[in-house]
Amino acid sequence: MTSVDQDLRTRFQLPSGLLVAGQLLYIGVTQLHAGGDANDHHHIFAHYAEDGIWSLVHVGQFLAVALLVGGLVALRYALRGGSARADGLVQLGAHAGIVALALYGALQAVDGVALKQAVTAWANAPEAEQAARFAGAETIRWLEWGMRSYHDFSLGLALLLFGVAIASNTTVPRAIGSLMILTGLAYFGQGWIAGADGFTAAQSIGIVAAWVLCIGWMTWLAIYAWGEPKGSHPEGAPASV
Repeated sequence: MTSVDQDLRTRFQLPSGLLVAGQLLYIGVTQLHAGGDANDHHHIFAHYAEDGIWSLVHVGQFLAVALLVGGLVALRYALRGGSARADGLVQLGAHAGIVALALYGALQAVDGVALKQAVTAWANAPEAEQAARFAGAETIRWLEWGMRSYHDFSLGLALLLFGVAIASNTTVPRAIGSLMILTGLAYFGQGWIAGADGFTAAQSIGIVAAWVLCIGWMTWLAIYAWGEPKGSHPEGAPASV
């Protein structure tokens, strides 16, 4: 492998590291999130009110998404120097990723702070106040649906733009770009379902599908960045014996 090839691959080590770390952290932290039928509000709100690690889980999720978006921004610079079209696509993709992070921060403020306070107030309210408290909590929940929907749209757009750029570029394996496009479409599907019907079983399937696709292309990118091409050999050594 030439020094030029090595330098090219090294540029992708930081983005791949941030992306894999962010995705694994997000999946891990989300396993600690209070579970249940998220659209059965009476049942799930009572569960949320009792959750003692709610705030920590949501802070962890935000940090994970920040790592992911940081990885996309770093990937934008790693991919620099391609065609003008590809450079423009990844720049737009990085901007869409930053918008997604901003929306996710707002989402966690709604979900991780406002909803928790609302369901706790409902659970502890006198019987005469519970109907009004519950209605307030539901309103915050519906706001969460909208925030989640547009976050998913923005992140899906970011991945789609990166995917199209990579699929038309020979810098990294083009199949990585194809998987990113599929991941972006999975996020679009999640966003549509969350906005229309809330956190249904179909939306959960979309989440898992996006996770599987992300792990696939992120791992592939990491192997490309950190691995050595087949048939490479140290400088000065014979190519074969």
